[in-house]
Amino acid sequence: MDCNKGQVFIMDHPLIQHKLSIIRRKETGVKEFREIVSEIATLIAYEATRNLQVSETIVATPVGLAKCHELSGKKLALVPILRAGLGMVDGVLTLIPAAKVGHIGLYRDPATLKPVKYYCKLPNDIGEREVFVLDPMLATGGSAIDAIRFIKDEGAVKITLMNIIAAPEGIAAVQKAHPDVDIYCAALDERLNDHGYIVPGLGDAGDRIFGTK
Repeated sequence: MDCNKGQVFIMDHPLIQHKLSIIRRKETGVKEFREIVSEIATLIAYEATRNLQVSETIVATPVGLAKCHELSGKKLALVPILRAGLGMVDGVLTLIPAAKVGHIGLYRDPATLKPVKYYCKLPNDIGEREVFVLDPMLATGGSAIDAIRFIKDEGAVKITLMNIIAAPEGIAAVQKAHPDVDIYCAALDERLNDHGYIVPGLGDAGDRIFGTK
């Protein structure tokens, strides 16, 4: 088995699937949508961080000494893809509050469906960190591919992509461009439509998170 080969993990936890059913509903309001996206991000992050390195340590409890474990690997960084990725940041920070946060701004050209970069600000030491790229929707994969490339250009080696809903086309595109990147998502949907939207999906995640639809 190639240890550098990325894998795809589709979350089947009942809580994730229940929450996913709520944000898919077109009548779900902005407040509830935003809160549940954050909650799903927390649950996905729990699985995505399962293989973080730890080392043994001895802790003095009120009644004795306990053999415990603490994180010992690389420090962590979160990089949401603007703007929808912002909706996942707080949920992940709930688990790893010491992580640094960078931002990559990309928008999709409506004619070509290709991503266009308008902003990129990453931690100065991102090359020394394990990086989690956040974006609720993995549609064509173009934004994720470019974001991961920008991060790799800054020296990062271990990168994980976290999505809530993915299309098969997007997963295939990311795996082809970045075969070393693990992908974690809550659902793998049927396909993309002619406009590059995931079917059945949940619509435009950014619009629904920020109330701009």
